[in-house]
Amino acid sequence: MQKFSEIQALMKSDLEAMDEILVNRLDSNVDLINQMSQHIINSGGKRIRPLLLLMCARATNYKGDYHHSMAVVIELIHTATLLHDDVVDHSATRRGQETANELWGNAPSVLVGDFLYSRAFEIMVEPNSMQIMKILSKATNQISEGEVLQLLNIKNAKVSESDYFEVIERKTACLFKAACQIAGILSESNQNTIGALGSFGMHLGNAFQIIDDTLDYESDSLVMGKEIGDDLSEGKVTLPMIYALENTKGIEKEILSSAIKNADSSNIDNIVDILISVNAFGYSRKIAKNESTKALKSLGVIPSSKYRSALELLCELSLERLS
Repeated sequence: MQKFSEIQALMKSDLEAMDEILVNRLDSNVDLINQMSQHIINSGGKRIRPLLLLMCARATNYKGDYHHSMAVVIELIHTATLLHDDVVDHSATRRGQETANELWGNAPSVLVGDFLYSRAFEIMVEPNSMQIMKILSKATNQISEGEVLQLLNIKNAKVSESDYFEVIERKTACLFKAACQIAGILSESNQNTIGALGSFGMHLGNAFQIIDDTLDYESDSLVMGKEIGDDLSEGKVTLPMIYALENTKGIEKEILSSAIKNADSSNIDNIVDILISVNAFGYSRKIAKNESTKALKSLGVIPSSKYRSALELLCELSLERLS
């Protein structure tokens, strides 16, 4: 197994079962909700987070069916955060397509995001597991905290690496962690295994976000589905920029600081050259590699199987992905 498509093929029946539930549970008597939901479902994306839950459930030998509906919960929570994110960031495109807020406006996007959250909570009670509900309620709370922290850091050239990790662990990695932990709870794994799955998800989520932030400067709209330097134009300070600010001085440091403080990506080619000159991308990828390695080590307590191998492959692919 070497490609993401092989992981998808391995999990094909589970993914199809999840998709069927997703379509059924998104159905509403309100036409606008149906229109926006269909737009979101059909807008692409690899559905890494729900896939992780499905894979971890199989890797821990779960024999029931609740992993399909819990994967839907994870996807609904993630999609709700994207809807809200795009409003906050004034984003016009995502995954190469117009965002919901661009097509329908900010108010419908926020309200449909709320609908997705509430539908997720409606589904999450079905396994009748207080442990699962605690994990998901905590995760949604942490995601909100991460979003607020990121907002407070906008246009702040003094954001540190530890500040950055505080944001991405809440904003991104905690939902990866929750997905993996829920799988362990469903399979009635011991606390050591559930903890290891959570650690795996957290570190993998960190690696994914770091690579995503690096690609924001390295890629283009054809690869990422958004323009190069989008984070900078929104005033977001991510790991490549943090490292570059710590390793430049004089006019170069001034150029970077000014770009952040003014959320200005008009000089993006020069900014990327500065980041390259101090190896900001190499450093960011090294940190992502460290996180991926920690994720791999966490899988040590999981029995060998084709599903564990798929999880290990996902760690490798997180560092190589183009989108």
